[in-house]
Amino acid sequence: MSSEKSTNVVWHQHQIAKADRVKQKGIQRPAVLWFTGLSGSGKSTIANAVEQLLFAKGYHSYLLDGDNVRHGLNKDLNFSDADRVENIRRIGEVSKLFVDAGLLVLTAFISPFRQDRQSVRKLHQDHEFIEVFIDTPLAVCEQRDPKGLYAKARAGEIKHFTGIDSAYEAPSAAEIRVDTANSSVTECAEQIVAYLATNGYL
Repeated sequence: MSSEKSTNVVWHQHQIAKADRVKQKGIQRPAVLWFTGLSGSGKSTIANAVEQLLFAKGYHSYLLDGDNVRHGLNKDLNFSDADRVENIRRIGEVSKLFVDAGLLVLTAFISPFRQDRQSVRKLHQDHEFIEVFIDTPLAVCEQRDPKGLYAKARAGEIKHFTGIDSAYEAPSAAEIRVDTANSSVTECAEQIVAYLATNGYL
C-alpha cells in the first residue's frame, strides 16, 4: 500500500445536493448505525435483523459487513493494529458517502479502538453517527464461537485476535447498548429500531 498522497485532486460539487437526496427519500433521516463488539457478539446477526425491519417498513438502508468488505474493498489488509485502523478509516469514508446519498447505513465491524470510532464520528455531521455497542461478554462470545476463531486464537493459530491477544476498547458512551446475553435477536433489533423512531430518524 503506497504511502504517497495524491496531489492533483479536486473535490467536485454535485449538482444534486445531499439535502435533495434526503428530501427525495422523504420518510427517513440519514445516519450510520455503527455496530461494534467482540467477534461472535452478534453484530452481523443483529444488523441484518435491523435492516430486515427497516426494509419491511419501506426505509432505504445498506449494510456494510466486516467479512464482506474484506473480500473486496479491504482485501489487501490483514489484522495488525495498523491495518485494523486503515480498515475502519476506509469504512468510515464509505459510510459517509452512503449517508450523503440519504441512506440509513448499518456497519458491522469489531472496530476495537475508541480513537478510530471517534475519527469516524467526526466525519459525520451532528446526530448522523449512532454508536451501537453489542455488549456481549467475552465468555459468551467464546461459548458461541460460530466460526471457531476463539479456539484457534487460544491455540495460537490466529494472532492479533481481538479479546485474546489484541485489545478491545469498549464504548464509554454509546448511543445504544444492546445486551445479547439476556435479549433475543428480535428484541435487540426492535430496541434499535425503536431508538431510530423515537429520535426522529424514521
